[in-house]
Formats: sequence, structure tokens, C-alpha cells
Amino acid sequence: MTRVSRSPSGEEPVAGPGDVPRTSTAPVRAGTGIRVSAAEHDAGGPEPWISAPYTQTIHASAGEVTLRDGEGWSFPLDVARWSGGADRADHAVLERCKGRVLDVGCGAGRLVEALARRGHTVLGIDVSPAAVISTACRGGHARSGSVFAPVQDEGGWDTALLIDGNIGIGGDPRRLLRRLHDLVRPAGLLLVETSAREVDERRRVAIHVGRRPVSPVFPWATVGTRALVRHGRLSGWAPVEQWTSLLGERHFAVLRACP
Repeated sequence: MTRVSRSPSGEEPVAGPGDVPRTSTAPVRAGTGIRVSAAEHDAGGPEPWISAPYTQTIHASAGEVTLRDGEGWSFPLDVARWSGGADRADHAVLERCKGRVLDVGCGAGRLVEALARRGHTVLGIDVSPAAVISTACRGGHARSGSVFAPVQDEGGWDTALLIDGNIGIGGDPRRLLRRLHDLVRPAGLLLVETSAREVDERRRVAIHVGRRPVSPVFPWATVGTRALVRHGRLSGWAPVEQWTSLLGERHFAVLRACP
């Protein structure tokens, strides 16, 4: 039997444990069966993340899935880790979360699950319906959609997350940071995982499984901590804290929304 959970505000249906994600009344993307808003279309749409080959890799082994451009650049998508449980580096992020948390690009839902266990009200959003279903199966709440489309309880979230390279969403960090500023409450927090290198790059990439592209080309950004702070200051955010995971392989920063 299909049931629909209500959001913490009681406004918009979201997928929870045992739910089947519901779509809006927006037009259907040709050939996908996925309904998308005009805002999602303008932001580049969810096509790369709803392609059948990609959704089948949600639980793929490490190293199989990458983002690649036409110049030889590649970025590994560590879907094996993402579909597992929250690790020590993740818990260092979760310990810094305050109040109600919005996980942007929640993927398979490991952080949504871990935050719920800590007692937070938490919602994951992801353009991939497979990711939303995975999150619901782990006991979390999630909805399918773009961060650039309307999001429930806009301006009311205490903390937002951009983990696992999700600062790259849309290929324009300042636009994304301005959008997140609209979603959190005044003085709300944004926790971002940055590149291990001090870079600030824009690329046109496609998802690859092995050497085979499985998505259309779409914009993506790679941002180091210094560049994040710079973009943040120009987008209404003040830096609060920076740290590196115990083994030094993952880098994080906390920003606070300025009035």
C-alpha cells in the first residue's frame, strides 16, 4: 500500500519510510516520466542524475563512477561510501549541525539517516528519484527536486549541507550559495565539503561508468576552501570554521548567513 508522509510543516508531501515519491503537476520531461519545474529546467535539469545507467550505480563499487570532461579531467563519485553508513568524518560534520537540517543532494541518504538518529528534523532533496527512494528505505525523509526549484519551508532551515562535492551543483558556486542563503533562517549555518586542493574551476562534464559516458553533458564546479570563503563573502555568508578529517583526505568549512 502506498502512503504519503507530510513534511514537518505539514505543507508538502515528502517521501518517508515505505513511501513512493510523488511528483508535482509540472510538465513531464520527455522520455523520462519525471515532472520538472521551470526552475529545474533553467538550472540544467535533473537529466544526468535520473538516467537509468546512473541510477543503477547507486550501490556500485568504488572507482566505477566518475565525472569527466572532454579534456581528461575526472572526479571520482565514491558511491560505495555514499551508500554505506556515516563514517567518522561524516559524524564530525553532523556534530556541528544545529536544529532543523536540509541535506542538499542527499544521495543514498546516509547523512539523513544519521541525523534522524541524532534527533534532528531533517529533509534530504535530490534530483534522482532512486536517491529519494534509497533515503526513504533507510528511514529518512526526502523529496525529489532541484535546489533551484521551490523547497518547502524556505527561509526556515537552521542548517544546510553541501557534502560529497555538492558545492559543484549547477556549475556556479555563487548562485548556489545565494540560493542556500534564501533557504536557511537568519544566522543559519551552511556546512560544505570542499576540494582537497585550492582550486576554483568550472567544467562541462558527464557521468561515466568506467570509460563510458552515461549522461548528457552538464555544468559542474570544483571549489577549494579559500575559493569557497571568497564566494561565500560575496553571497551573504561569513566563515565560521574550517577543518580536515583525521586522515587529511576530506576538507570542510562552516559558513553563517549574514543578515
